[in-house]
Amino acid sequence: MAYQMTPDLMTGNNLIDSEHKQLFDAVNQLLDACSKGQGRAEIEKTTKFLYDYTVKHFGDEEKLQIQSRYPDYQNHKLAHEGFKKTVLELNKKLSEQGPTIVLVGEVNNVVAGWLINHIKREDKKLAEYLKKNG
Repeated sequence: MAYQMTPDLMTGNNLIDSEHKQLFDAVNQLLDACSKGQGRAEIEKTTKFLYDYTVKHFGDEEKLQIQSRYPDYQNHKLAHEGFKKTVLELNKKLSEQGPTIVLVGEVNNVVAGWLINHIKREDKKLAEYLKKNG
């Protein structure tokens, strides 16, 4: 199942929305590589990109929050830090175990599920604040 930036996931902030699209593309590439049984090297490359891009995206979001004095910055940053740890743990499991069915399910549930929930709950709230105060 491919993930897409559906209207309910759009925040209205061009930077945030375009970076979310890149994150979904990375998740889709990882799921595609796993489903095709591609080698660990390909999967490790994709998970590394996902982690690196997550770090970039979270940095961009946090910069916007600091600049606009976003009142929920600390909680938002904590959520980002937790997610980065999760992606690192997934990378480790993938390199140790390879693309098992269980791991593909984890990518689906943990990574994509977290992104969707975070966008709907936190990033939309942030984008709304930025519209008014950014």
